[in-house]
Amino acid sequence: MARLLRTATAVAGLALMAYGLYGLLNDRYITDPLDVLVWAVGGLVLHDGLWVPLVCLAGARFARGPVLRAWLIIAAALTAVGLPAVLRAGDDHGNPTLLPLPYLRDYLLTLAATAAVALLGAVAVAVRRRRRRRAGPE
Repeated sequence: MARLLRTATAVAGLALMAYGLYGLLNDRYITDPLDVLVWAVGGLVLHDGLWVPLVCLAGARFARGPVLRAWLIIAAALTAVGLPAVLRAGDDHGNPTLLPLPYLRDYLLTLAATAAVALLGAVAVAVRRRRRRRAGPE
């Protein structure tokens, strides 16, 4: 069953990549697909060469439990996605609809919400451990 699931996932992934490549090569707004390739390679180098090592080092240094480590990974992903909009907020080049939302506030609220969920998870884990210790060995 596991082999069938892996095969189905691989086939679905390859189909999605083929669809994306088809869209890249046939999109009339993309005049030079090589620019997209350079952008993608740059993103890969930034992700694997800088971002992942920093997140791993921060997790190893500051996070002692799996819940905090998971939240650090989520916070890093939110930062990677949200930081460009936060840094460019107010830079609308005369078009007020370009970046109209309060991105810094929304980013901080999202971080706070995910931290609250992680805290609830940590509390649930601590309560479960305490109950097991009180129950004693069976």
